[in-house]
Amino acid sequence: MGRESMRVSIDVGGTFTDVVMVDEKEGNFWYTKTPTTHHDLAIGVLSGLEEILSLSRRSMDEVDYLIHGTTIGTNAIVEGKGAKVGLITTRGFEDVLEIRRVARPKEAAFDFEVDNPPPLVPRSLRKGVAERINSRGQVFIPLEEATVREAVETFKKEQVEAIAVSLLFSFLNPSHEKKVGQICKAMFPEVLVSLSSEICPEFREYERTCTTVMNSYLGPVIKGYMENLLRRLRERYGEIRLHIMQSNGGSMTAEVAGDYAAHLINSGPAGGAMATAFMCRLIGHEMAVGADMGGTTFDISIIDRGMPKTTTWGGVTEYPIKLPMVDLKTIGAGGGSIAWVDQAGILQVGPQSAGSNPGPACYGWGGTLPTVTDANLVLGRLNPNYFLGGKLPLVPERAKEAIERFVAKPSGVSLEEGALSILRIVNANMAKGISAVSIQKGYDLREFIFVPFGGAAANHAVEIAEALGIGKIVIPPMAGNFSALGLAVANIEHDYVRTIAKKKDAIEPESLLAPYLLLEQEGIERLRQERVRVEDMEIEWSADLRYEGQSWELNIPVQRSTKWGPKELERIWRTFHDLHQRVYSYCDPRAPLEVVNLRVKAIGRNPDLTLPREERAPTALAKALKEKRPVYFRDKGFVEVPIYERDRLGAGTTLPGPCMVEESISTTLIPEGYIGSIDEYKNIVIMAGTEKWEK
Repeated sequence: MGRESMRVSIDVGGTFTDVVMVDEKEGNFWYTKTPTTHHDLAIGVLSGLEEILSLSRRSMDEVDYLIHGTTIGTNAIVEGKGAKVGLITTRGFEDVLEIRRVARPKEAAFDFEVDNPPPLVPRSLRKGVAERINSRGQVFIPLEEATVREAVETFKKEQVEAIAVSLLFSFLNPSHEKKVGQICKAMFPEVLVSLSSEICPEFREYERTCTTVMNSYLGPVIKGYMENLLRRLRERYGEIRLHIMQSNGGSMTAEVAGDYAAHLINSGPAGGAMATAFMCRLIGHEMAVGADMGGTTFDISIIDRGMPKTTTWGGVTEYPIKLPMVDLKTIGAGGGSIAWVDQAGILQVGPQSAGSNPGPACYGWGGTLPTVTDANLVLGRLNPNYFLGGKLPLVPERAKEAIERFVAKPSGVSLEEGALSILRIVNANMAKGISAVSIQKGYDLREFIFVPFGGAAANHAVEIAEALGIGKIVIPPMAGNFSALGLAVANIEHDYVRTIAKKKDAIEPESLLAPYLLLEQEGIERLRQERVRVEDMEIEWSADLRYEGQSWELNIPVQRSTKWGPKELERIWRTFHDLHQRVYSYCDPRAPLEVVNLRVKAIGRNPDLTLPREERAPTALAKALKEKRPVYFRDKGFVEVPIYERDRLGAGTTLPGPCMVEESISTTLIPEGYIGSIDEYKNIVIMAGTEKWEK
């Protein structure tokens, strides 16, 4: 990886495809939005790329780094449009996916009809083979290859598109899995084969199997999309190297994405978390809530001590994914979220979305149902002639018709009160979603800043922050494309894990050091294949530990070294006790410990980016004023407020509410009682009253 001068990042969302171009040498940024083309996502990507090149007056020859974030994996899971998968497992364990953890969803406590989603592999395609590795990694029953061939023959007759292999204790000894994989590829070379010892080589049988099955379920979908996109990019621009955002906040090359498809779940939203952390580092805040409100979803991330909160226990729609990933919560709340009145006469908003096809009623693309965007337009909070910078004129009459017919009349309220009710409900839903991953996890949101982004978020930011008790809102530049900026600042990252499951007393320094060095070498080799220079490589070690008898582990950092002795082990035990004290308010240094997993993260550093920093030069508000427009507020009705153009506002400008700030890809509402100010990075910082924002 060379020292790139031009980067392009492309984030494909449910409604729009966002594109950002960065010129590292000059510090210039360009950005644009194009509608997402669901029938062929590559069309929207190519359209956005063509538009950004035209805006910047650059050619593809000048672009050294191209990265792409996508929700195609998540969408395939939610819509049930993944591949047909066959599962090979140890005989007698065919029903692991069905048994799960013998638990039902939380909602089942109140709704007896709620149940877990069906397994991604039906019983007829889950085949057990004769073999057994014991808990020490020793061969207890040799693999009977005839049983494997019999399973593969069944899969061929059933025309499966991918095969998942998850054998008992393969994370300790993968020899049987590798042999099964070889037989599958020899007999059925056209299908994708996923081995649990490669995808998720750690203990916990159900989660490991589910993660491997998910990789097979998504693999053909991701592989087909990537091959189509790469082919069309190369037809138009010649040889090109494309990186894909992973759910862990790093990237991988597109060529290997199909083999590691499970790593791409939440690929796009992870970019928003990285962008929020990037902003926190710039302005000197360690704690933040990032909130990406696009057309379809509302993606929430927590930034703790300057870094996105991560987990190895992710999942989508109750399917667990046991891989390192940014800890995100997604709810169905976006500009395209549909408002509807249920059978009890109660107004609901979402989770269904109009997306980009047919889109909100006001788009004039054929949509007839009222959405959040329609409500904002009716209340004067959107400029119908400046949506997407004027590229997509909105039709207020369509919005009024939809809200009047489906919300106002059924609810017995006026048009404006119906539209306001839509906004109040969606804001409450978003505040509740943030609370679930912050307040309910022990965070005090008074210590946080709120960083809203995505095309719709800045219009709703103050009411959400007010409901949560967050006193400071930072609306970044390029707010509508901020997730795409997060892709541009992401590094190349690969995670490796090895389960050892040993008690402290049975551990010698070399028994930990040797696996670490092997995993590290594997990571370095992968980075070399991706053309990362040695000086740009960074390796991090960590370990999962617990007290004997505990069900869950804590992950602690481990200092890298080529030689280990008793002092290094003692440092690991002490680090665990200290973390346990911070997390659970107690520790017991005399209690026996278990080392469960060893983890290595291989990082290929991209050159650091920063936003242009401006000298203080306040703008007279009259110079930034575009117009005055009636905007509807609760208990006040329509109030004529000034509308400012964001690009005209210099650092140090103060914006007393009520007012609105427009830009081509986003609109910010500053209500009465709040004051906005423009900081040195062109953020709009909003606080209540007359308090000044301090870094």
